[in-house]
Amino acid sequence: MTIKTILNYSPNFNDKKRLKKNIKFLIFHYTGMKSEKRAIRRLTNFQSQVASHYLIKINGDIVVFVPDLYTAWHAGISAWKKHNLLNKNSIGIELSNPGHDFGYKRFSKKQINSLIRLSRFLIKKFKINNKNILGHSDISPLRKKDPGEKFPWEYLAKRKIGYWHSLKKNRLINLRNKKCSKLFKNRFFNNLFKIGYSKNYKSQNEKLVIKAFQRRFRPQLINGIIDHECLLISKNLAYC
Repeated sequence: MTIKTILNYSPNFNDKKRLKKNIKFLIFHYTGMKSEKRAIRRLTNFQSQVASHYLIKINGDIVVFVPDLYTAWHAGISAWKKHNLLNKNSIGIELSNPGHDFGYKRFSKKQINSLIRLSRFLIKKFKINNKNILGHSDISPLRKKDPGEKFPWEYLAKRKIGYWHSLKKNRLINLRNKKCSKLFKNRFFNNLFKIGYSKNYKSQNEKLVIKAFQRRFRPQLINGIIDHECLLISKNLAYC
């Protein structure tokens, strides 16, 4: 299987090659810039100190900034399960989108179709576990919101890219906004730690961690409040 790409190499990577077996994660981002041109300039400018391995343009074109076996600078301060600073273990994929600061938009169909093709290629190439396909906000919830609540996680999971809960929507909607006791809130966070969210982030700002979980798995309502819908989803994911 081959993927048609455009080469536009960035200087923002480590020059030492990494072992193929050490690549365990796919991390999805949005560019969060006013325009696609500005995003490309930033991701290829040494002064920015930022680059992903790939960018998917609005028209679906896939741009390569950094070859897979090199560490690109896309994740920054990050944690998931026992891993910290995930740059060294991940491949970063940016999708062109202005993000929350500049008029957040739905991702184009062409972008998502290209993301599916690219992700399937990388999953097969590096034997990446679906539970290791994450958003930037999952691994850096205190700093990041991307790829955000408009990113189609459920749609991708149905195509074996990432994962989703197995609960019925009718059951969940009845639990939305139903308050949780302190005991149930503690269970919610224990479920999050089992899923992979870092305990360190919770101790610093638990509301932002809750919002990161909601953006990923309950995008219909992002309020940083644990309710019984969130609790049930977290339990389903933690023990699936």
